[in-house]
Amino acid sequence: MKPTPRHFLAAACLSLATICQGNAAAEAPALPDWQVLEFEERAFWATAKSRLELQPAPDDEALWEFNISSSVVGNSEELTLDFEPDSGRAQKRLRLSKGKEQRLKSFEYENEAIIRERRIPGSDPDAPPDQWPLSSRISIDYPETAGKLVVTSPHLLILLAQRLQAEGPGASREVLVHTDRNFYRVRMTSGNGIPIDARYGISGDASFSGRRDTMAVALQASPEGPLQDKEDFSLLGLQGDIILFFDKTTGLPLQVRGTAPRIGDTDINLKSVTMRTAAQ
Repeated sequence: MKPTPRHFLAAACLSLATICQGNAAAEAPALPDWQVLEFEERAFWATAKSRLELQPAPDDEALWEFNISSSVVGNSEELTLDFEPDSGRAQKRLRLSKGKEQRLKSFEYENEAIIRERRIPGSDPDAPPDQWPLSSRISIDYPETAGKLVVTSPHLLILLAQRLQAEGPGASREVLVHTDRNFYRVRMTSGNGIPIDARYGISGDASFSGRRDTMAVALQASPEGPLQDKEDFSLLGLQGDIILFFDKTTGLPLQVRGTAPRIGDTDINLKSVTMRTAAQ
């Protein structure tokens, strides 16, 4: 059968699709060298701790998962976040708050809106949080700009900032950060940092202590549209203009600098890192 223009067009489309698939595979992001980061800072009466673990999502091989635990002054929370690894776009978030007020909030990032469910303990003290009675279910509309900017979560700014600093001074990016009911436009800008006196453990056995040259990523957050709740943008408990400092050689996040409520200007430092093994 003699080839027709349709055959040539189909062959060209198939060839283009093959090239695009190859490029997508080549550009697929790799997990960072670190698997677990632990930050800690003591100030006056308070000790703040945060542990972040990054791994492939167990239920969806196309996603990555952040497991985060944090505590300060008797209150603690556990957070699980599934997201797209290439963009940082959030897909699902679970937040379990403990302390005086226990609650579980789940967020499903659907195409048209975010579905938030809130659960609180019931009469059965042994019931797991996902079986607590449902106290509310609301739909949260995306801002109009959500079609152009990635909607992500505060803790993911650490990973996105690490990627940005690797591009060198002057690199910048804007994302939308969703907290509870609010959205913030966050501009990340990379530049040369300052020397940091680092001191942290490595994978439980070794340790590092010394001064390191850094790259810095500044975060400037502003509300995207009217706030639906009280202002609540923060990263590791810090508010205001936040700066992250990364080791210029290893890329490890060494310090987060910002404003802590009731304390003022505060630095939260890397205390421990667990490196990823070859099998991971």
